[in-house]
Amino acid sequence: MRILSGMQPSGPMHIGNYLGAVKQWVATQNHDAFYCVVDLHALTLQIDPEKLREQTTDLLASYLACGLDPDVCTVFLQSQVPYHAQLNWLLECVATYGELSRMTQFKEKAQRQEGYRVGLLTYPVLMAGDILLYEAAEVPVGDDQRQHLELARVIAERFNNRYGKTFTVPVAVQPKVAARVMDLQEPTRKMSKSVSSPLGSIYLFDTPADIERKVRKAVTDTDNEVRFDWEHKPGLSNLLEMYSSFSGDKPDDVAGRYSRYGDLKGDLATLIVESLAPIQRRYRELLADPGELHAVAMRGSLKAAEVAGPVYHRAARAMGLL
Repeated sequence: MRILSGMQPSGPMHIGNYLGAVKQWVATQNHDAFYCVVDLHALTLQIDPEKLREQTTDLLASYLACGLDPDVCTVFLQSQVPYHAQLNWLLECVATYGELSRMTQFKEKAQRQEGYRVGLLTYPVLMAGDILLYEAAEVPVGDDQRQHLELARVIAERFNNRYGKTFTVPVAVQPKVAARVMDLQEPTRKMSKSVSSPLGSIYLFDTPADIERKVRKAVTDTDNEVRFDWEHKPGLSNLLEMYSSFSGDKPDDVAGRYSRYGDLKGDLATLIVESLAPIQRRYRELLADPGELHAVAMRGSLKAAEVAGPVYHRAARAMGLL
């Protein structure tokens, strides 16, 4: 079954990105799976060109270090496949302003910016094109992207109804555990690169000392009863779910082994450090040879274009383009 997913090069990957997305990609990768660095999406915000190049290379290395194998799946850069930008225009002529202006992320981000770019409004259409180009039947998404996936479904169905069957209408899939890793300091808010406190996010390439410090200082509660209960104990439940995702054990089973928060935090920190150590080693190896890293991306982009090209041309012909 065709799978498509990607991530924006907006800074170092944290364990929310890893547990909620990339770890799942690695487990399900196959020759019909496509994973991209969505670098075009990064242009919706002001970013230094050199920083964008650096962050794109960093994210590509992170994908491979986490276990994505370019001999098994297709790993590529969105901007190196021109059909993404081309299909985006066709779909913008199908989507409506009302649909885009109602997107929750647009409303939140627009309030924080003065003179926001048009791309901030329209990038969900680009995201829809990313998905539809590869005829993905399943799209792994976090809670915060479900609204955008629904828009992709609406656009695909409208296009099919208006111009004839052209696109596969995708469905969202979500991991059962740690689909939404929360901030360690504010456990009612998702772990984020942009709004977390310095202690709120654990990054894949943090040092062991930093990881231990962040876990030890994670917000819990005062009753010291170890149980998995998101409603009444969000901070502790967040830690238990992270432990579950790294170990494979159920959160309730993990909770049953502990009577003290400190012991749980100590073991969780050790588990995270040990789990990330091989990823960190492989990441350093990959960055030592950026030429080969970019060659991997180019080979993946050529493979992606072989799939995306026919879909774009089918859509263009359906709309009446020669």
